[in-house]
Amino acid sequence: MTMESTSKQKILIANRGEIAVRVVRACAEAGYTSIAVYADQDADALHVRLADEAAGLGGTTAADTYLSIDALLGAAARTGATAVHPGYGFLSESAAFARAVEDAGLVWIGPSPESIDALGDKMTARRIAQRVGAPLAAGTDEPLTGPHEAVAFAEQHGLPIAIKAAYGGGGRGLKVVRELSEVAEAFDAATREAVAAFGRGECFVERFLERPRHIEVQVLGDGRGGVVVVGDRDCSMQRRNQKLIEEAPAPGLRPEQRSRFHEAARAICAEVQYRGAGTVEFLLAEDGTISFLEVNTRLQVEHPVTEAVTGVDLVREQFRIAFGEGPSLSETPRPSGHAFEFRINAEDPGRGFLPSPGRVDRLCVPGGPGVRWDSGIEAGDAVQPAFDSMIAKLIVHADTRDAALVRAGRALRELAIEGPATVVPFDLLAIDDPAFATATFAVHTQWIESELLPRAEVQPRPAPVPDEPLRRVPVEIDGRRVVLGLPVALLAGFGSASTGLVDEAVADPAELRSTVPGTLVRWLVDDGAEVAEGDPVAVLDAMKMETTVAAHRAGALTRRVEVGEAVSPDGVLASIG
Repeated sequence: MTMESTSKQKILIANRGEIAVRVVRACAEAGYTSIAVYADQDADALHVRLADEAAGLGGTTAADTYLSIDALLGAAARTGATAVHPGYGFLSESAAFARAVEDAGLVWIGPSPESIDALGDKMTARRIAQRVGAPLAAGTDEPLTGPHEAVAFAEQHGLPIAIKAAYGGGGRGLKVVRELSEVAEAFDAATREAVAAFGRGECFVERFLERPRHIEVQVLGDGRGGVVVVGDRDCSMQRRNQKLIEEAPAPGLRPEQRSRFHEAARAICAEVQYRGAGTVEFLLAEDGTISFLEVNTRLQVEHPVTEAVTGVDLVREQFRIAFGEGPSLSETPRPSGHAFEFRINAEDPGRGFLPSPGRVDRLCVPGGPGVRWDSGIEAGDAVQPAFDSMIAKLIVHADTRDAALVRAGRALRELAIEGPATVVPFDLLAIDDPAFATATFAVHTQWIESELLPRAEVQPRPAPVPDEPLRRVPVEIDGRRVVLGLPVALLAGFGSASTGLVDEAVADPAELRSTVPGTLVRWLVDDGAEVAEGDPVAVLDAMKMETTVAAHRAGALTRRVEVGEAVSPDGVLASIG
């Protein structure tokens, strides 16, 4: 590609937060113009401040903004974008979005829509894996038509089973079931969560391997059948089937196991002439059984650990491939040292990893050799309740795994975040545990919840993020009509709400209050029903995850909120008395 064509590239980043900042920086280093997009509450977010240009999407929900193809393409047209980078999450694995981008004459920085269709549908991906001889656990190859089919599968193959959204990812739309009586409800919950997160609710079912490790392989494809494996990672440190700590290379693998993972990943992606960066995920059972899990047709959250040990800039590789240059490497690089990534989520592990949105009053970022900080926030920014709870990533690299763990401890202790509760204290607890820290590496995908979670301490709850929507006002400037988006607080002449801690006292002991901000998805008991203390009574969708609310006392429940209504943290859901 010539310098002239490079200078003309204007890349719209169809995302927010940490990954949008990551792509903005890659654009700057590659000589491209970056274009940020934003929901109303993100108007002054870090990714907007750092980008060369920015365009509002005109809404406050994910559905109206970062999940709206029309809004994103409208922003691309207004700004003269020539290409679109989807980041991860939102529409990054949407074949419909990829097609719409290409139909608009723009470059899609990602796999072809056909590859996304083939691999993004987990059932089709299973069939491809079977065709190339990749190992697989028992499962269905077609979408379930209802909960009865999930029950029938469990009766035939035994428990536990995993019900998964066919178009899901990141642990959303995935339910593990160990009791036959809970299969139908798990199917309904997985379907609801999948529709909310991905816009499609199709689910399938497969045998769930107890206590497995989660291994994934990073690939780059040239779009013509050539696929190079960049490296592997271990992502077994999970809660709610979402990763918290990742590392590269995957520790403790025998050479033949590592080769099996790499070859299976290469074969699956070559079969569909994969283009760009992608990740093939597997489970490794205690007995050594390997089972293909899924393909993520996008950049992964944990891509920095592979970058740290290989020296490969995966976002720049995405640019190279999308603009016709192809990958810069032709064979798997030998890893140098060891790297860890810690997802810094605004969650309180002591409350079961409840989301903890709020304003970041103070942020002190660690530094020093081998320390990288990828973030979407700065001090004074707000962690928004409408979006994902991950606010940053801490990546450390050293010559050996032991040295990297020591460096990780030092960096985590340097990191100071005041405002929202975070997982940082939990990370320190995790890296000191012998099961994780020693060479035996005894952790698995359920280890955090079964072994470590009971030791987590509760943190103070932050005040709710002030609701500061933009009010759009048409004005005329030099004879041209434009629309200004202004904060309602500015127009009303008053500032934001206080950011002090929430008062834990409850005025009326009968009131059942929400512990998280979210939307009421469903009631689990009838209005007026008698409930016992601890009974699950309602389900909230909070920061893209379903959270069950339990009764705080026994008595008759009177609903105070309707399904579909938004609930603030500490907001009243019902009264029990």
